[in-house]
Amino acid sequence: MQANKYQEWTLSTAIYPDAGEGTLAALTYCCLGLVGEAGEVADKAKKLLRDGDTADRRAAVLQELSDVCWYIARVADELGMDLEELMDYNKQKLESRKERGVLGGSGDNR
Repeated sequence: MQANKYQEWTLSTAIYPDAGEGTLAALTYCCLGLVGEAGEVADKAKKLLRDGDTADRRAAVLQELSDVCWYIARVADELGMDLEELMDYNKQKLESRKERGVLGGSGDNR
């Protein structure tokens, strides 16, 4: 599925305050959901390390990661940006850092 088509589809499953309106409530809900799902990805990865690397445990990570994708799509939509623009933005930022030799390190403005 194409990224922007997926993002459009996510609105049809968005059940939260002011879904699709770009309000602070909608944005906050989606950001909190994103953090929560990212935590679930981390928890499933932790269990891979603790309990052993199995296909079922990897599938559990992927299941949670798909929820992260949904929330990323919703956050971007609430901010008025489509996913393909967002991916392009990230690529340009990382390419610039790569060219300047600052991929490693810390700080937002590298």
